[in-house]
Amino acid sequence: MEITEDGFLGGNVRLRQPAKGYRAGADAILLAAAVEASPGETLMEAGTGAGAALIAAARFLPGVRFFGIERDAAMALLASENAALNGMADRAQIIEGDALAPGPVFDGVFTNPPFDEEAGAQPPHPARRASYLSDASIDDWIKALANRLSGGAMLTLIQRAQHLPAILAALEGRLGGVEVLPLRPQADLPAKRILVRARKGGRAPLRLLKGLDLHDAGGAKFTPEADAIFRGDARVIWK
Repeated sequence: MEITEDGFLGGNVRLRQPAKGYRAGADAILLAAAVEASPGETLMEAGTGAGAALIAAARFLPGVRFFGIERDAAMALLASENAALNGMADRAQIIEGDALAPGPVFDGVFTNPPFDEEAGAQPPHPARRASYLSDASIDDWIKALANRLSGGAMLTLIQRAQHLPAILAALEGRLGGVEVLPLRPQADLPAKRILVRARKGGRAPLRLLKGLDLHDAGGAKFTPEADAIFRGDARVIWK
């Protein structure tokens, strides 16, 4: 497997990842920047891949411990190497296994789940299929991950906006206090991605937030808010 080494968060995170197949990008950093936790807490990432979101989250949240669950042996090994490469081996442990299997509970869970490919798109390259497609449904993912949360803990996920109805349906009766944060390519375009979080035992009503515009009106440059997140100087604000 040919490997490249790429920089994230202004070069403060180095990531070794496959040259072909699934490659981490903006979604991983936005997810990492959206996760909230306090020092001493323990978080789990379901489907950690090469560890981009996990390691970026560890960078954003000093004092928090992380466990990344990854079923692909080669990717799990890369994620372990990346944790060590970034000096996170003491706080970011990678476990090869099924993230949807029963297991211990955590103070929070985050994920970029592989529900399906975008409608009308070409099927993904075989090396990328597991990162985009899952035999488990949205309901299966949320049911399993809700069971990995301690009382009051938060599930945070990023996904295509088209999946919001199914996500909300799966959360119903399992997690509450749902917040939806749209991610728009530009201010005048509809959101293509959404960040969603919900709390175990939460009772607050659904909140649809203003969200974040990623690029300026010309589409070539990041907005100041997005640029600060991708440099590692700011986190996603749930507003």
